[in-house]
Amino acid sequence: MSDQKTASFGFRDVPEAEKEGLVREVFSSVAARYDLMNDLMSAGVHRIWKDAMVEWLNPRPGWTVLDVAGGTGDVAFRIADMARMRGGEADVTVCDINAQMLGEGVRRAAEKNESAIQWVCGDAEKLPVPDNHFDAYTIAFGIRNVTHLDVALREAYRVLKPGGRFLCLEFSKVEVPGLDTLYDAYSFKLLPKIGGLVAGDADSYRYLAESIRRFPPQAEFARMIGVAGLSQVKIRNLSGGIAAMHSAFKI
Repeated sequence: MSDQKTASFGFRDVPEAEKEGLVREVFSSVAARYDLMNDLMSAGVHRIWKDAMVEWLNPRPGWTVLDVAGGTGDVAFRIADMARMRGGEADVTVCDINAQMLGEGVRRAAEKNESAIQWVCGDAEKLPVPDNHFDAYTIAFGIRNVTHLDVALREAYRVLKPGGRFLCLEFSKVEVPGLDTLYDAYSFKLLPKIGGLVAGDADSYRYLAESIRRFPPQAEFARMIGVAGLSQVKIRNLSGGIAAMHSAFKI
């Protein structure tokens, strides 16, 4: 019997060493249509969720913020804009493992004439940034794609300053009776078809739906955040638990 370690890739278990490459292929395939697909998949609701995330973060001028797996810049632009509304600039760094996704973010930044954001190619499990450096670590719809969730959470703890905040937005477990059945039907029947028609890649969107179901539910993920060393863990469900935000601090 093989003792080779495996990781989930959707509903499949694959050798750990292969998962990163498979995930990279998914996002390289969909990068050019990623934001359009987010609008189509959620009927634009992902924008409301991201707004809620940044409002809860409440970034301030002078903050240093690391947005992980944020390649296309959706969250980073919101953070930079809110800091300006508060009267100054925040120092925002986007770190994403996928060069194609970062390329989309850099392109969008040029279109917006946004120069306050730095773009770094790096792994959430081995962040290329110093210890105790950031006032906030954010990650939206990215943490479920890492190979070792516990390692990524420990990295979040490492790079935050004492008193720094961790804030994660991720698909989660639906907690409204009846909505879960409708959501499953949409995810597994309609979503791959939309992905095939718009992005030319039904398989990648099938994986994304499956990866949501393999991600820990709200309370279990909160427990893992605490095990990583973060404190004061709080949960806010969005749209009946289709998505959830988890907030915590490095004390």
